[in-house]
Amino acid sequence: MTRICDYEGSRYRTEFWEQGNRRYEDLAERIALRHLLPPRGERLIEVGAGFGRLADLYEGYRQVVLVDYARSQLEEARRYLGHDPRLTLVVADVYNLPFADNLFDALVMIRVMHHLTDVPAALRELHRIARPAATAVVEHASKRHLKAILRWLLHRQDWNPFDPAPHEFVELNIDFHPAWMRRQFRQAGFAVTDTRTVSHFRLPLLKRLLSPRLLAALDGLAQPTGRWWQLSPSVFLQAVPQKPTAPPPDAFFRCPACHNHHLQSTTDTLHCPRCGRRWTYRDGIYDFKTPL
Repeated sequence: MTRICDYEGSRYRTEFWEQGNRRYEDLAERIALRHLLPPRGERLIEVGAGFGRLADLYEGYRQVVLVDYARSQLEEARRYLGHDPRLTLVVADVYNLPFADNLFDALVMIRVMHHLTDVPAALRELHRIARPAATAVVEHASKRHLKAILRWLLHRQDWNPFDPAPHEFVELNIDFHPAWMRRQFRQAGFAVTDTRTVSHFRLPLLKRLLSPRLLAALDGLAQPTGRWWQLSPSVFLQAVPQKPTAPPPDAFFRCPACHNHHLQSTTDTLHCPRCGRRWTYRDGIYDFKTPL
């Protein structure tokens, strides 16, 4: 069974972001996303959206679907974002997303890949739900960054940052070699069209001496070098699915258990007539993780 990192009940917003001195990282990631994601479109999905930290960047999209494995994170998103009729909140598993094929013209997945033990399976799902010529922006943690290289050369770490194999440095926290990750995208049917390196200055001393906005501005200047080399701890990939033209789907959701596209909707459930499972809709959140 595939191991899954579950943030259920965590204080991710407050402890990691608001109290964790990560304003610089947030600003730098926003710069990268603004450059790689089309500013407007019909339907966007963010997988691993958490509390909706980046949702304000999607104002140009008619419908925005925020997906997370932890219901508590999406409940926090409701409080953080308020009521927005464009938003659809869905509890789901990235390895088995409850959406029809060819549904989204933009996909975002940031700070999720480093928790995935089966990258090919996750990329296959993203490819399946993406429309032909959709834009995907996916971030991954890189093992081949300057700090890791220096530590290895000084014999202060035993793992080789140039080894293409993924490195799980803590349970369900995995760094990937950029070349290995690009190969996974190709094998899943994506063409990588742009690369930006992010968080070049993620060092405690620099974060104490310089303001987050200055560090982020400097990071923005360095990010385009990702097209030629990747030496930062975070890498953003822009990719396009290589797939034939297909008509728009006639459904939105599909049952994650039996993959039936024709679910019957009631006030508070979605019922699959094929396998009999019922999925809840409660407090504005669809839950496809645990059937009734």
